[in-house]
Amino acid sequence: MDTRATPKTAIDLVELTVAQVQAGLATGAFTCEALTQACLDRIAELNPRYNALIFMNPDALADARAIDRKRAAGETLPPLAGVPVVIKDPMDMAGIPTTAGWSLLYSAKGGVDLIPATDSPVVARMRAAGTIMLGKTNVPVLSASGTHANDSWAGPTINAAAPDCVPGASSSGTATAVALSMAVLGLAEETGGSIQNPASAQGLVGIKPTFALVPNAGVVPLASQRDVVGPIARCVRDAALCLDVLAGFTMADPKTTAAIGKLPKGGYTSRLSPTALAGKRLGLYGPGWRDQPLSDGTTALYARAQREIAERGATLVADPFAGTGFAAIGRAMPGPGHFDPRGMESVPYDLQQYLQRLGPNAALKTFADFAEATKAEAAFGPTGALRYLADLPPLKACLADPSQPPDMSEFHAAREAYLSIFTAVMDTHRLDALVFPQMRDPLPPLHGGEPIHETTVCEINIAGLPGVVVPAGVHDGGAPFCLIFVGRQWSEADLLAYAYDYEQATRYRRAPTLTEAP
Repeated sequence: MDTRATPKTAIDLVELTVAQVQAGLATGAFTCEALTQACLDRIAELNPRYNALIFMNPDALADARAIDRKRAAGETLPPLAGVPVVIKDPMDMAGIPTTAGWSLLYSAKGGVDLIPATDSPVVARMRAAGTIMLGKTNVPVLSASGTHANDSWAGPTINAAAPDCVPGASSSGTATAVALSMAVLGLAEETGGSIQNPASAQGLVGIKPTFALVPNAGVVPLASQRDVVGPIARCVRDAALCLDVLAGFTMADPKTTAAIGKLPKGGYTSRLSPTALAGKRLGLYGPGWRDQPLSDGTTALYARAQREIAERGATLVADPFAGTGFAAIGRAMPGPGHFDPRGMESVPYDLQQYLQRLGPNAALKTFADFAEATKAEAAFGPTGALRYLADLPPLKACLADPSQPPDMSEFHAAREAYLSIFTAVMDTHRLDALVFPQMRDPLPPLHGGEPIHETTVCEINIAGLPGVVVPAGVHDGGAPFCLIFVGRQWSEADLLAYAYDYEQATRYRRAPTLTEAP
């Protein structure tokens, strides 16, 4: 990292927005270099306690100076020029290790380094947008937990909003970094709650996009038919601005062909309005969606949120999925959570495709190389991070020959069933969206093994539907309470508008009180 002295600044980073960054840079209130240094100083101060970032970008200050030079020369700058961001570890960033939270994939911990030769498409898009990428963030091993990062080689990440509670995962570090104002924006990725859960756990805005809206090539995969990349931010407008950069077709990820013609004219901020909820019809959580009750505290907070939404002019429809068979589609694993792993049976094949993208000098080039390098803690073994996939019948065939894609017919049948009922319910009840509490009860303790009890994760992951998480208060114990707006495929602009209306009317987002982390 460039260590040339930069004067201390009086920049207030706490809850700083994209608009405030842009205004400050445009007026000369601060330079991009000074802003970047302020973020690096804040990281140096807070990260030892909260463990959000695991690798710093050695070029961050140089990149900031380049933005300052372009601005001084009168050049037209890209849309997020100078905005500080953090990147989730499994997203390839050229020259920086991709470890997926696993000591066996990091040489400093006795493993092997995966050093990508090129950026993943989402990182390349953030770079082209002019953001200052500060570093990469902590995750659990292979991003296999939606609750915490306690098994990461870097150690646990601490929840900025509720330090004694789980931080949400697998994008734990991204959420903590954004919550603590170490950065303005963060990139997250989801297979089974990894955007929704950490955003909700730390009182943030998160966008779980429609499957295939955002490219996820160059990101360590768990399920190529489920994985999505999306932003985490402190306000709806910032998340929408980030999605503008991330979304859309790229040849590097052919499935994004589906997104052609689906992006809103004027971008994802174009429908943001303080009256967006007026006249809308929203479906409510109930046993027709998933037959699992809400806790008393969540019920009370959800009732308050319903009143607030109704006051915005929306009509609320109780349990619109009752009697449809929607709740019966899920096939959750045994245990206290509600995780349906279908779609993940392709992970050996997906990993092989990922490794081949790393470049000719990659330390591991095939899944066989990967399995050999990690055999000490075999991912699919009895104690491995992905042991819960053993009951998926196609996995065995995929492990036997990772060069061939497995039979995904059962997964695709589940997606079709979810989408068929979802569309029918939306049409029958003339719904514009659903609005649920993202979690059924308060957060579990940081240590103890209890998972987050969410309401939407596998349903919308398997169906490929979008969701937007937005702060909606706090539980009596201090843990955040968040809503999630869920809609039809490609409806992100509308969901963001509803979330924005609610956010602006209620203003529940609060900067966390800094305490000594446990």
